Amino acid sequence: MEKGKPFPQFSLPDQNGVMRGPGDYAGKWLVVYFYPKDNTSGCTLEAKSFTDLAGQFADHDAIIVGVSPDSVKSHCGFIAKHGLGITLLSDPEHALLEAAGAWQKKKLYGKEHMGVVRGTALVDPQGVAREVWTKVKAAGHAEEVLARLRQLREKA
Repeated sequence: MEKGKPFPQFSLPDQNGVMRGPGDYAGKWLVVYFYPKDNTSGCTLEAKSFTDLAGQFADHDAIIVGVSPDSVKSHCGFIAKHGLGITLLSDPEHALLEAAGAWQKKKLYGKEHMGVVRGTALVDPQGVAREVWTKVKAAGHAEEVLARLRQLREKA
């Protein structure tokens, strides 16, 4: 996932099991954020932040999509438990996660393992990543993405 390059193609099920791909978001700005796991503290904070700002993103023709390796069933429970108002895509095979560079080696307590590195792409209506954030912190990130979207929309 690189700024100024086309965002990777994908076909993944959403929380309802409906297959989603770039064509479903044609003509809209797309915020794709990658997160490690449903119902963990940082991931919940980030999902709730994007949900709280979803109306403001919509005012700028943007749709928010979260992607993790969790199952469709897990996403349903996560959305219900926290009253989330965003789309979550299930990527258990890591297809989009790998294509976007979000599936990486991580270290935890001195041991290496593969996992999701939190990141976000802001994709324009033509499918080009206009901004990319890597290794982000959940707190304040949704606000940062919204601010950048506003800047890009003002320039257009």
